[in-house]
Amino acid sequence: MSIKKYHIGLTQWGYKDWKSNFFRDDAKPDEFLMQYASVFNSVEGNTTFYNVPAPKTIEKWGSQVPADFKFCFKFPRTITHEKHLRHVTEEALSFLDLFSPIRTKIGPFHVQLPPQFSFEQMKDLETLIEVLPPHLSFAVEVRHSDFFDKGKKERYFNDFLKSYGVNRVVFDTRRLHELQSGEPSVKKAQSRKPKLPVRFDATGANPFVRFVGANDVLNNQAHLKEWAIITANWIRESRHPYIFIHAPETLHAPELARYFHKELAKLIEISPMPEWPSEKKDKQLGLF
Repeated sequence: MSIKKYHIGLTQWGYKDWKSNFFRDDAKPDEFLMQYASVFNSVEGNTTFYNVPAPKTIEKWGSQVPADFKFCFKFPRTITHEKHLRHVTEEALSFLDLFSPIRTKIGPFHVQLPPQFSFEQMKDLETLIEVLPPHLSFAVEVRHSDFFDKGKKERYFNDFLKSYGVNRVVFDTRRLHELQSGEPSVKKAQSRKPKLPVRFDATGANPFVRFVGANDVLNNQAHLKEWAIITANWIRESRHPYIFIHAPETLHAPELARYFHKELAKLIEISPMPEWPSEKKDKQLGLF
């Protein structure tokens, strides 16, 4: 049975070192997405941050996942990081139109703003949000301290998102930055990932959480259990959360996500996470 009531996924679907660990040992690159989608029902579409895919590629992706799978594609960096949302209406709408052929398999689009994007540029965000198609869902990630001031600026930002039903992205890196580790992957992640306060209030129907911590379950337990409690409460409020699990070393992300799902299952009634492709005795995954 597939996962219902919320969407859970990782940062990518094509990590080759998952072969024999998460993927089957004979998995070919063209099979990675199908095998990934046999377990998880969502994915962060970070690839679109760097390059806009061709229409044929988008349609191919859509054909490889089941009906309830949701891609959460990130807005291109040309829009968010180079132009800082200035005069990007036409470019943004053209980007969204690309995904019309697979619109039923699209979750919230991820608008990640750079650390330099401050409250002074709020008008540019407002201009963009006001013209975005209301039938689509969006999640905005901010990293400037203005939006974490617990004062007028943060309240204005949250109230604006709520008025349009836009979700505020929570990027929880607390555990990552607590670690005293010599692991190269941890040190690299600590140098790259922001250290931001965590907000637990939802501004839209699809709370959007990105969690990154340690590479092993034991060192993430407290934080993942906390997020399980919060996610369960959102579901009880009839919200539909999107939870994305990161790990400094991507190899370990599926294991962390499975632990989170087990903790959530202790709190609300949900189906177990499906077996991993590497665990299936039958080599044929079958059609969706």
